[in-house]
Amino acid sequence: MAASTPDVRDRSRPMTREEKKVILASSAGTIFEWYDFYLYGSLAAIIGAQFFTPFPEATRNVFALLAFAAGFIVRPFGALVFGMLGDIVGRKYTFLMTILIMGFSTFIVGILPSYHSWGVAAPIILIILRMLQGLALGGEYGGAAVYVAEHAPQNQRGYFTAFIQTTATLGLLLSLIVILMVQGYVNGNYPDQPVLDAASVPVLLADGTPQMMKAFNAWGWRIPFIGSIALLAVSLYIRLTMNESPAFKKMKEEGAASKAPLREAFGNWKNGKIALIALFGLTAGQAVVWYSGQFYALFYVQNVIKVDSFTANVFVAWSLILGTYGFIFFGRLSDRIGRKPIILGGCLIAALTYFPVFGFLTKTANPMLYAAHQTQITVTADPADCSFQFNPVGTAKFTNSCDILKAGLTARSANSETVDAPAGTIASVKIGETEIQGYSGSAADAADQKARFDKELNDALSAAGYPITGQANESVAVAKNFFDIFTGQKITIVLTLTYLIILVTMVYGPIAAMLVELYPTRIRYSGLSLPYHIGNGWFGGLLPATAFAISAQSGNIYAGLWYAIVIALMTVVIGALFVPGGTHKKDIFADQNQ
Repeated sequence: MAASTPDVRDRSRPMTREEKKVILASSAGTIFEWYDFYLYGSLAAIIGAQFFTPFPEATRNVFALLAFAAGFIVRPFGALVFGMLGDIVGRKYTFLMTILIMGFSTFIVGILPSYHSWGVAAPIILIILRMLQGLALGGEYGGAAVYVAEHAPQNQRGYFTAFIQTTATLGLLLSLIVILMVQGYVNGNYPDQPVLDAASVPVLLADGTPQMMKAFNAWGWRIPFIGSIALLAVSLYIRLTMNESPAFKKMKEEGAASKAPLREAFGNWKNGKIALIALFGLTAGQAVVWYSGQFYALFYVQNVIKVDSFTANVFVAWSLILGTYGFIFFGRLSDRIGRKPIILGGCLIAALTYFPVFGFLTKTANPMLYAAHQTQITVTADPADCSFQFNPVGTAKFTNSCDILKAGLTARSANSETVDAPAGTIASVKIGETEIQGYSGSAADAADQKARFDKELNDALSAAGYPITGQANESVAVAKNFFDIFTGQKITIVLTLTYLIILVTMVYGPIAAMLVELYPTRIRYSGLSLPYHIGNGWFGGLLPATAFAISAQSGNIYAGLWYAIVIALMTVVIGALFVPGGTHKKDIFADQNQ
């Protein structure tokens, strides 16, 4: 096979049919792996209600997002382990290991009993499975990027690796389409189910009737996870038909492979500084723009501006369909003008436009909520009584009166400002001219106080124009089916979300080629994987949970955007100063023995 592989060091010809087949196979397998990983992200709010039942809604949403983030937190460790194996054993067999771990972990999530059946063991196992998915994905991306780049014509690396960049978005799109199909079928053919509390007792409404939820939310969400076993079989077949990278085979035949790629990639300053520059000057900013435009946007539409999950998924799916070609466009453009200006330009535009864009999204998708934000809401509380409601280990209950009050406002997407009160003061909130007294969760009559507080808060917010769950809100966007988007309001929402996706394609389309060009062949898999997965796994993966917690603490639904804006601007400055330009002209095979 090695003898029939064309010389890849100095070529600008179109790729051969065999090379295109290899890249298609690599991309298809990667789409399925991203599909498995993103199923949880698309269903985070629903899964949170199943596995984090004892917590109030605001805290539950944070925990659900943190369980999603758990998969990202461990990705750098997967990058180290599988990156080393990829540089020593080869790209192909590392692919087989990652897809098996990912596939079986996803399937088990689908059959894992909820908190009602297994108690605290259920969320613990869920987080472990998410971590296994993260480990697998940590080894997947670097291998796919290297594999494709080492097959591509020298002057078309950005274009061909851009197909790998589309796999993340296409995997998300595939997961959304499957969710929409299953959700429509299950909810249309099976009855609603009662909502259960932590003791498995039905939750009652004010009139004494049980609170109900759709069948998809109760059990139908498991079907896409269980069905992924079929995708695992397809992915395994695809991976088994792949050939090893010609650059890796040539390097092995010449005896030039690294025996200690991790030490060589990160154990000396020459290569170590490349990882730092790649992290802070490229992938950190790319990550926060990527996750803001896809995952936080979806979470924001569903949970902050209160668009139903089916409609939100329809809008995001259409934005992905419309915007995905941007990966190819900017990847190809980077072959002409370079990777650096496109990536840093996307970060800068995102930082400058996020506040007006998300504000416009609220105004368009839920005009009633946007109008209600004009009513002044003031929280009066002892500062010592107000906690930062971000607790990844789940040990805090947030029972202080200020915490309970702010959580209640956040769950209803109300904007507020906080005024300091003397020590020991029970928190209160003034909505327009109505003042409501809070309560301590540790009080003996906390249950009665909660019922009183919730009713008074709902009544006051409703009087101020806030749309309350269970009440009619004809202003909010609703899609009855996948093609129900052709009204002015709905098209505007889709185009706004598409704008966010275009920013994603700017920063993400050229990033694979850029990272590949920073490292020699012998340590390329290990070298690029770690900064990529620290950037995307930590800076990006923690974005939804961090942004939500910041918004809850500040009392403003937009405050969480500062996290993405500050990191994006940091990357613009560091990248402009330290990231090398002109890497798109580099011969990545000339240095394979360095």
